[in-house]
Amino acid sequence: MSGVGVGGGGSLGIRSSASYGSLDKQHLLQNGALSLPTTNTNTNNNNSNNALQRIKPQKIVKDKDRLLQWFLKFTGRRNAGMFLICLISAAVFFWVLLYMGKGGDTQDNENVNFNLNTTINNKGFLAMPQEQSSGFTYDRSLQTFDNTIIPPPPPSYFLGYTLPQSHHCNSFTLPPPPADRKRTGPRPCPVCYLPVDEAIALMPKVPSYSPLLKNLTYVYEKDLNRDTEFGGSEFGGYPTLKQRNDSYDIRELMSVHCGFVKGDKPGRDTGFDMDEIDLYDMDQCRGIVVASAIFSAFDDVHQPRNISDYSRHTVCFIMFVDEQTEAYLKANSYLDSTRKIGIWRIVVVHNLPYTDGRRTGKIPKLLSHRMFPDARFSIWIDGKLELVADPHQILERFLWRQNATFAISRHYRRFDVFTEAEANKAAGKYDNASIDFQIEFYKTEGLTSYTRAKLPITSDVPEGCVILREHVPISNLFTCLWFNEIDRFTSRDQLSFSTVRDKIKAKTNFNVNMFLDCERRNFVIQKYHRGVNRRAVVYPPPRPPALVSESMNKDVSVERVASPSVRKSSPPRRRRRHRKAVGGDKETQSN
Repeated sequence: MSGVGVGGGGSLGIRSSASYGSLDKQHLLQNGALSLPTTNTNTNNNNSNNALQRIKPQKIVKDKDRLLQWFLKFTGRRNAGMFLICLISAAVFFWVLLYMGKGGDTQDNENVNFNLNTTINNKGFLAMPQEQSSGFTYDRSLQTFDNTIIPPPPPSYFLGYTLPQSHHCNSFTLPPPPADRKRTGPRPCPVCYLPVDEAIALMPKVPSYSPLLKNLTYVYEKDLNRDTEFGGSEFGGYPTLKQRNDSYDIRELMSVHCGFVKGDKPGRDTGFDMDEIDLYDMDQCRGIVVASAIFSAFDDVHQPRNISDYSRHTVCFIMFVDEQTEAYLKANSYLDSTRKIGIWRIVVVHNLPYTDGRRTGKIPKLLSHRMFPDARFSIWIDGKLELVADPHQILERFLWRQNATFAISRHYRRFDVFTEAEANKAAGKYDNASIDFQIEFYKTEGLTSYTRAKLPITSDVPEGCVILREHVPISNLFTCLWFNEIDRFTSRDQLSFSTVRDKIKAKTNFNVNMFLDCERRNFVIQKYHRGVNRRAVVYPPPRPPALVSESMNKDVSVERVASPSVRKSSPPRRRRRHRKAVGGDKETQSN
């Protein structure tokens, strides 16, 4: 018993200094694995601790071996391997679930914050949030928020460009007109174009900014409401004067009358109908469109010149014709099953909405954005014109370089609407009473004569045979409202142009680039109408030779009846003889 008592005293000493309990050491003592000295217990405490530290790993290994032997005894080696593989797979599966759960929560929070702090504009481009100054930005690639300030993304809209300061176009000036007293009418002047490849490279990649108006839709009426004060048509609808005034109240979201009111797609049971194959081809035009029209076989088809190979393959050249013009082209073997004449793609229009061909011609002229919904830019030229420059060069010079969305040339002589109205009446362009009614209506709305006080507006009267435009909401609205004025009043678009422009400009900073008429004549050549061409080549039969016995008075009277053009085409000797004859006549009369 004394030995046991000594062991108990040793255990008390070890318990106070070791990290393990005394029951483990008692177990070792009973198995004879450990013997403790019976004297000087305090001096040997350190040695005992070292011995226990050497023994502890052995004890853990033995326990693990026993657990493994017990496990293998009941499961077997093969089943144990499968069990371990399943256990590891389950651990990985639960870890992935836990990670995805945390990530999903984070992503949900990010989406909420993104919707609150960013806006998407109408064209689908990312617009910077208004609260950007706070330094709270969104990183799309990492799907995380960052509190550091980063540079803004590329602009969503085309902001224009300037040519290098040393570029020759910056110092280009118009030369003085040639001193030709015999030719006093309008003439072309030089234009500083860029080379075609440079113009193509400068084509904007994103649309221009549309001030205030972001989304424009168009009125569709299955059952037309004809309750209006005056004007309107089955094609353009019958908007009331209140609806007309509301259309000039520019807002971010607008819906206006813009032709084609009776169908869900322009050209399909709307009036000005086209074949499905033509509608399909027009929907494929996604860049630049050059459009023209010939109705009543009034003009010949003029082929564009100086067109680059790139433009021939990427630009849509569309010529609208009616059934009468189609029959004339087929009868003269100009048009075949390919539906093409040279570079022009011929589109035959059926069910014309107006009996007036000039009013019908305003549909492709002003509503190209409705017939080419995916096109970005369009160039309209009248059927009597021949294009002699590449479309990219024209758009670069008058739209992109000017950072404009609409360009049209000013009239070469007249700048005032009242003067233009009187000229139209004098030339019999339209019923005089209708012109007077339109001008008087505009006067009640504030129309005044053009003066220098309107600068930088350079003219109120355009030369509307060429229109250059980008299809953005504000320019689309401008042409819609311009067409509505033509549909309500007269078809003379020069009379309504300034009214529509000034009403929109009063609400936004929408500007129209009105370039010189001589610049327009640089890239289009004006031809005569087909009927005029036929008359121009028919000369009057020559006069029979005068008898010698006839008096001089009779010869002089015949010469005076002749037209001035015949006199100008006569050889100088004949004119000298004519002057001598006149002189002799006067001399005879004086005698």
